[in-house]
Amino acid sequence: MERILPHSELERARELIAGAERVVALTGAGISAESGVPTFRDAGGLWRNYRPEELATIGAFERDPRTVWEWYAWRRGFVAECEPNDGHRALARFFLRRGREGIVTQNVDGLHTRAALDAAGDGPPGAALPIEIHGAIARDRCNRCGQRAEAEPLGDSLPRCEACGGMRRPDVVLFGEMLDSDLLARAQSLAARADLCLVIGTSAVVHPAAGIPLATLQGGGGIVEVNTERTELTGAATVALRGEAGVVLPALLG
Repeated sequence: MERILPHSELERARELIAGAERVVALTGAGISAESGVPTFRDAGGLWRNYRPEELATIGAFERDPRTVWEWYAWRRGFVAECEPNDGHRALARFFLRRGREGIVTQNVDGLHTRAALDAAGDGPPGAALPIEIHGAIARDRCNRCGQRAEAEPLGDSLPRCEACGGMRRPDVVLFGEMLDSDLLARAQSLAARADLCLVIGTSAVVHPAAGIPLATLQGGGGIVEVNTERTELTGAATVALRGEAGVVLPALLG
């Protein structure tokens, strides 16, 4: 059953958005769960007797790239069947209209990007295109030189970089790796300048992503949280809206 939002909470959040010169959004797994994207540990639990934590590491890739590649190809198949939901679309339309600031996502499913491209039509997606701080599962990256490329179906031989011949891997941040410093700096800069941070479908307690809403707070801005349940960030939020992003965001962002 859909939760009916208290009118006063929704109106207060709308007023905060209307009065904010700069808005940034941070999204997590909650928004994509509504599209049927399995969470990291839900997608099969065990795969060929491996746990996800054993495969999604840089050490595992260096020891056994074929097995890690096969697991990610399997995960790509799940994600390819999913579609952006009304929450993704509402955010894309909102930032496309604003033409500035934008979306920072912890998700690697690419649904924000697809929503941005759909919203833009034949035009540029601009601010609706997200900063993907954990990467994108549908994209490859060279493990040697870092060059990115569109993903290709996994064949008998593992993909190689056209620029340097190094091994390509899914363009996602693996356990044991640092986030892309340039992307993280862009996200933190947006948040530090923002008057308002929308925190959607994430508890935002794991660093460095947790530092994004905190940067807005430290700069004197506020937080509007959208989540189905209370999180550790709720106490710091100016307004906390309970409900699914696909229901709340269209009502909130118009």
